[in-house]
Amino acid sequence: MGASPVGQPTRGTTGTNRLRRNDRWIAASAAFRRASDPLVVDLGYGASGVTAFELATRLRRGRADAEVLGLELDPGRVATARAQLEDVRAGSTPFAADLAVSFARGGFEVPVPGGRRPAVIRAMNVLRQYDEGDVADAWRQVTSRLAPGGMLFEGTCDEIGRIASWIDVTSDGEPVAFTISLRLAGLEHPGIVAERLPKALIHRNVPGERIYDLLTALDREWERAAPLSTFGPVQRWLAVISALKTQGIPVQGDRRRWRLGELTVPWHTVAPRRRSDTSPL
Repeated sequence: MGASPVGQPTRGTTGTNRLRRNDRWIAASAAFRRASDPLVVDLGYGASGVTAFELATRLRRGRADAEVLGLELDPGRVATARAQLEDVRAGSTPFAADLAVSFARGGFEVPVPGGRRPAVIRAMNVLRQYDEGDVADAWRQVTSRLAPGGMLFEGTCDEIGRIASWIDVTSDGEPVAFTISLRLAGLEHPGIVAERLPKALIHRNVPGERIYDLLTALDREWERAAPLSTFGPVQRWLAVISALKTQGIPVQGDRRRWRLGELTVPWHTVAPRRRSDTSPL
């Protein structure tokens, strides 16, 4: 591990409840729920520590022993988050004073005191400024710090947290699932998530690529289900999920997750094609 944190600075954009969709995904994940040490790292949390506070608040509802460590490259951001933490400890914020949160300087090397290995590492909006070719190496470096059975959740969302997508990456550095999470109320078309795809996919949303095929099918079925809008956007979304499953798309999860505006598929369903790869979706 080098003397300096590894990685490139992010814009630092953050905001209250921006990562709520990813928070609840982590809280429900087997990597977190079954962990012997439920330590979760919020990697690249940004200019404010609020995402780490919110994540810890949501995680402790399921496990009282949950702990969150926020890591940032910029020492100024760490100082800001620690000052915010002092306010939390003083009871002058909406967050519980005993919230198990800490902040430190770090990057892709994911330094954790005492040699602990996180059950989960969350890296939302971290790889956006990287080249697509850098993604796999970043995944491998970060996931090498995970506990066995741990998971990296890496992705992107919009500024107010209504449009999000992320990839589940195992402790071996292998992507296994891709999730879209949308606020269904007021949604014009689900393909809007194309603007917020993870770096591994955002440049692949073109004809001939699997992610393009999936988003095209998603928009098509959303339009076909328009008559169900009378019963609300959730019923319309459930009809879309049903149609995709009928077409053979291996949608994962259950109605409880789908009603949240989520769609999860195995990674191979959207994985970028190689030039010699002509297999269908």
